[in-house]
Amino acid sequence: MKLYPFFFLVLYILFSCESKQDKTLPVKRELVESVYSSITIQPDNVYKVHSIVSGIIDKVLVKEGSQVARNQDIIQIINNTPKLNLKNSELSLQLAQENYYGKATILKTIKDEIASAYLNYKNDSINFFRQKNLWQQKIGSNAEYDTRKLKYELSKNNLYLLKNKYNQTENQLKTTLKQAENSYRVSQINTKDFTVKSKITGKVYAIYKEPGELISIQEPLALIGSSNRFLIEMLVDEVDIIRITENMDVIIKLDAYKEQTFNAKVSKIYPQKDERNQTFKVEATFINTPQVLYAGLSGEANIILKKKENVLTIPKSYLTQGNQVLTKNGVVTLKLGLENIEFIEVLSGIDENTYIYKE
Repeated sequence: MKLYPFFFLVLYILFSCESKQDKTLPVKRELVESVYSSITIQPDNVYKVHSIVSGIIDKVLVKEGSQVARNQDIIQIINNTPKLNLKNSELSLQLAQENYYGKATILKTIKDEIASAYLNYKNDSINFFRQKNLWQQKIGSNAEYDTRKLKYELSKNNLYLLKNKYNQTENQLKTTLKQAENSYRVSQINTKDFTVKSKITGKVYAIYKEPGELISIQEPLALIGSSNRFLIEMLVDEVDIIRITENMDVIIKLDAYKEQTFNAKVSKIYPQKDERNQTFKVEATFINTPQVLYAGLSGEANIILKKKENVLTIPKSYLTQGNQVLTKNGVVTLKLGLENIEFIEVLSGIDENTYIYKE
């Protein structure tokens, strides 16, 4: 029985399988380890405009895209309530001033009562001590002595109470006057705030309200930010945030500039995690800024953690068990180093001439 054809068939199948199996050689290259992040472009110093009074919008004095100067009028608001409050505050202030400084004040009335009480006290005091001297000489009756003494003590106590009443009333009227003055000043300020102004020199990126709409102090009216300075907002996973520090290099790719990359540096790391998406916000500033930028442009970023030249690398897809590769001589355990999404550095275990295979 001849087995030669069968033997050659097995060899052919094995050889064919090996030739079709994916294999590659390690390659020396520059290797960059980075953290990936999606990005959004936002103007610097951007803020939402609010009014400190409620009311109805009368006029919107700017348009979206307009350049504005610091303290420039943006929105006019109609509101009669502050004017009424100012009038009421003015009346309250006048009443408080009249009560404290006026001729027919409460304090003057109490002063007159004190003067009258003092005269009674002085008269009762003279009568009491005269009666006391007579009684010591056994002149007069005990009942008359007790009557003079009681009247003297009542006069003395009444004078003491009136003086306390005067001091308390004076403090109360003084406090009421100060409160009325403060309330009047606040009302004056509110009546001046019918026109909302820009806090910075920049650009109007959004107008949220139209003329005729009723607004409250909680509602934003517009969005204003820098017209020529932009920030790169990145959302970084909590696993990677501890590896990032300020001034790290960042490579930016914007969807609007498909064929270009831009350089930036990390400028700020926010310490509070966003519980909604479990990420930390990181800001970066452009080194070479694109010619045209708009708020809300999106793209992707790679924050550079480490960079090495001329290192031996293999594709990460060839790794098995985390740090092993399949070679012609079997499974080899590697010592690994720097890595990125696609490649990983090989420190020892194989060299440039060692083919590795995919399982």
